[in-house]
Amino acid sequence: MKTAWLVDDDDEMGRALKLMLKLLGYQMRAFLNARNAVKILQYGERPDVLILDINMPEVSGMDMLEFVRRNNDWREIPVVMLSTEYSPPLIDKALAMGADSYVCKPVTLDELETAIGLAIEKRKTDQ
Repeated sequence: MKTAWLVDDDDEMGRALKLMLKLLGYQMRAFLNARNAVKILQYGERPDVLILDINMPEVSGMDMLEFVRRNNDWREIPVVMLSTEYSPPLIDKALAMGADSYVCKPVTLDELETAIGLAIEKRKTDQ
Protein backbone atom coordinates (compact mmCIF):
# COMPACT_ATOMS: atom_id res chain seq x y z
CA MET A 1 0.00 0.00 0.00
CA LYS A 2 1.17 3.53 -0.76
CA THR A 3 2.15 5.63 2.25
CA ALA A 4 1.64 9.30 2.99
CA TRP A 5 3.25 11.04 5.92
CA LEU A 6 1.51 14.03 7.38
CA VAL A 7 3.52 16.45 9.51
CA ASP A 8 0.98 18.74 11.17
CA ASP A 9 0.59 19.87 14.78
CA ASP A 10 -3.22 19.93 14.36
CA ASP A 11 -4.44 16.52 15.50
CA GLU A 12 -7.98 17.20 14.27
CA MET A 13 -6.68 17.95 10.77
CA GLY A 14 -4.70 14.74 10.96
CA ARG A 15 -7.82 12.70 11.63
CA ALA A 16 -9.64 14.29 8.70
CA LEU A 17 -6.73 13.78 6.32
CA LYS A 18 -6.33 10.17 7.42
CA LEU A 19 -9.85 9.43 6.18
CA MET A 20 -9.27 11.27 2.91
CA LEU A 21 -5.96 9.56 2.28
CA LYS A 22 -7.52 6.17 2.98
CA LEU A 23 -10.11 6.92 0.30
CA LEU A 24 -7.25 7.76 -2.07
CA GLY A 25 -5.51 4.44 -1.36
CA TYR A 26 -2.87 5.66 1.08
CA GLN A 27 -1.93 4.51 4.52
CA MET A 28 -1.15 7.61 6.55
CA ARG A 29 1.44 8.08 9.23
CA ALA A 30 0.98 11.25 11.26
CA PHE A 31 3.65 13.28 13.03
CA LEU A 32 2.81 16.21 15.29
CA ASN A 33 6.21 17.78 14.66
CA ALA A 34 8.93 17.74 12.05
CA ARG A 35 11.64 16.43 14.38
CA ASN A 36 9.88 13.08 14.82
CA ALA A 37 9.36 12.69 11.08
CA VAL A 38 13.03 13.45 10.39
CA LYS A 39 14.11 10.82 12.93
CA ILE A 40 12.09 8.17 11.09
CA LEU A 41 13.52 9.30 7.74
CA GLN A 42 17.00 8.96 9.20
CA TYR A 43 16.20 5.35 10.17
CA GLY A 44 15.58 4.61 6.51
CA GLU A 45 11.79 4.66 6.27
CA ARG A 46 10.32 6.91 3.63
CA PRO A 47 6.85 7.80 2.39
CA ASP A 48 5.50 7.81 -1.14
CA VAL A 49 4.36 11.38 -0.47
CA LEU A 50 5.09 13.87 2.30
CA ILE A 51 2.46 16.42 3.37
CA LEU A 52 3.86 19.29 5.42
CA ASP A 53 1.94 21.92 7.36
CA ILE A 54 3.76 25.22 7.03
CA ASN A 55 2.97 26.75 10.42
CA MET A 56 4.25 24.55 13.22
CA PRO A 57 6.10 25.40 16.41
CA GLU A 58 9.86 24.81 16.68
CA VAL A 59 10.47 23.48 13.15
CA SER A 60 8.19 24.78 10.42
CA GLY A 61 7.10 22.87 7.36
CA MET A 62 9.29 25.19 5.28
CA ASP A 63 12.29 24.24 7.43
CA MET A 64 11.55 20.55 6.95
CA LEU A 65 11.06 21.06 3.21
CA GLU A 66 14.49 22.67 2.99
CA PHE A 67 16.03 19.83 5.02
CA VAL A 68 14.45 17.15 2.82
CA ARG A 69 15.45 18.84 -0.44
CA ARG A 70 19.08 19.20 0.70
CA ASN A 71 19.42 15.49 1.46
CA ASN A 72 20.31 13.29 -1.51
CA ASP A 73 18.45 10.31 -0.05
CA TRP A 74 15.15 12.18 0.31
CA ARG A 75 15.17 14.87 -2.34
CA GLU A 76 12.98 12.86 -4.72
CA ILE A 77 10.12 12.41 -2.21
CA PRO A 78 7.04 14.27 -3.51
CA VAL A 79 6.13 17.07 -1.09
CA VAL A 80 2.74 18.75 -0.72
CA MET A 81 2.66 21.89 1.41
CA LEU A 82 -0.46 22.45 3.50
CA SER A 83 -1.48 25.72 5.11
CA THR A 84 -4.34 27.86 6.31
CA GLU A 85 -2.66 30.75 4.50
CA TYR A 86 -3.54 31.51 0.91
CA SER A 87 -0.79 33.97 0.14
CA PRO A 88 0.67 34.03 -3.38
CA PRO A 89 4.12 35.12 -2.07
CA LEU A 90 4.13 32.23 0.42
CA ILE A 91 3.01 29.75 -2.23
CA ASP A 92 5.71 31.03 -4.61
CA LYS A 93 8.33 30.72 -1.86
CA ALA A 94 7.30 27.14 -1.03
CA LEU A 95 7.43 26.12 -4.69
CA ALA A 96 10.79 27.85 -5.17
CA MET A 97 12.16 25.95 -2.17
CA GLY A 98 11.20 22.63 -3.76
CA ALA A 99 7.59 21.96 -2.80
CA ASP A 100 5.81 20.08 -5.57
CA SER A 101 2.33 21.40 -4.82
CA TYR A 102 0.47 23.53 -2.30
CA VAL A 103 -3.00 23.13 -0.85
CA CYS A 104 -4.97 25.29 1.58
CA LYS A 105 -6.86 24.17 4.66
CA PRO A 106 -9.61 23.18 4.86
CA VAL A 107 -8.86 20.84 1.99
CA THR A 108 -11.39 18.79 0.04
CA LEU A 109 -10.81 15.25 -1.15
CA ASP A 110 -10.56 16.43 -4.77
CA GLU A 111 -8.04 19.16 -3.87
CA LEU A 112 -5.90 16.69 -1.93
CA GLU A 113 -6.01 14.15 -4.75
CA THR A 114 -5.00 16.80 -7.27
CA ALA A 115 -2.18 18.14 -5.07
CA ILE A 116 -0.76 14.65 -4.50
CA GLY A 117 -1.02 13.80 -8.19
CA LEU A 118 0.79 17.01 -9.16
CA ALA A 119 3.52 16.36 -6.60
CA ILE A 120 4.14 12.82 -7.82
CA GLU A 121 4.19 13.85 -11.47
CA LYS A 122 6.56 16.73 -10.79
CA ARG A 123 9.05 14.44 -9.05
CA LYS A 124 8.89 11.99 -11.97
CA THR A 125 9.69 14.72 -14.49
CA ASP A 126 12.44 16.24 -12.29
CA GLN A 127 14.39 13.00 -12.06
